[in-house]
Amino acid sequence: MERSLETGNMNRVREFVLLGLSTRVDIRDVLFAIFLSLYTLTLLENALVIYLVCSHSELRKPMYFFLGNLSCLEMCYVSVTMPSLLVGLRTGPCHVPFTACMTQLFFFISLICTECTLLAPYDRYVAICRPLHYPLLMRSQVCLGLALSSWLGGLLVSVAKTTCIASLSYCGPNILNHFFCDVSPLLNLSCTHMALTELVDFISAIVIFCGTLLVALASYSAIGVAVLRMPSAAARRKAFSTCASHLVVVGIFYSAALFIYCRPSRIKSMDLNKVLSVVYTVLTPMCNPVICCLRNREVHAALWKTLH
Repeated sequence: MERSLETGNMNRVREFVLLGLSTRVDIRDVLFAIFLSLYTLTLLENALVIYLVCSHSELRKPMYFFLGNLSCLEMCYVSVTMPSLLVGLRTGPCHVPFTACMTQLFFFISLICTECTLLAPYDRYVAICRPLHYPLLMRSQVCLGLALSSWLGGLLVSVAKTTCIASLSYCGPNILNHFFCDVSPLLNLSCTHMALTELVDFISAIVIFCGTLLVALASYSAIGVAVLRMPSAAARRKAFSTCASHLVVVGIFYSAALFIYCRPSRIKSMDLNKVLSVVYTVLTPMCNPVICCLRNREVHAALWKTLH
């Protein structure tokens, strides 16, 4: 009986206060207008990619299938974090119930883990390194299986991590110096002994981020070797152009994510954390459609046909 009362007292936090991206009142209106524009632009760009891929038969290829999945993910991804960012800039610090905070954390972890696997260059690797086996290895059933496994894997990881974080005790303070409910700020507020929790979180981040990054780098290394062996200079330029744009996106995303999540201790510099979080929660979803898809000639042709 005494233990249950003690546990109940320790878990007395019922809501969290998100300080938002900036506490400076003089610049909040300007930042609100900027990020609202970025949010709208991100949704329109990714929705356009999904529409073009679904409505044009010439884009029904494995590469565009994965890009369409990535655009769908980006729309969900940015919609998980951006509303709380905009509310914080519009009204100041906002109160988020415990359940709502954990729900946001669940979707965020699920989507970021899914993005790690979807950024792998499945199609480009097979097309360049094993072109003769491309029709077999990249048939529709295989592509669908890879996409579903990416989404399901992110979901399972999120269930485990969110359950672990939600089971911790939060006895105050309840102020999160962030614009959404993220792992590190929540771990900073827990009042229970967390050595094991931090270790599990660190190891899982290493496995997820570093594991998928190594797979991507290994694929790009094999692609680079195969491209250099191509006899045609035009073919080499086309292959490098396609892969270089995708590699830029991978580099931006992983640089910020690895710095924040693959550290063996709690992050104390929350202002730096917020700035880096903007990179992969706002800028990456906005840039992905332009870098990976909308610069493509086949997509340009499909867009031109749609407009006319």
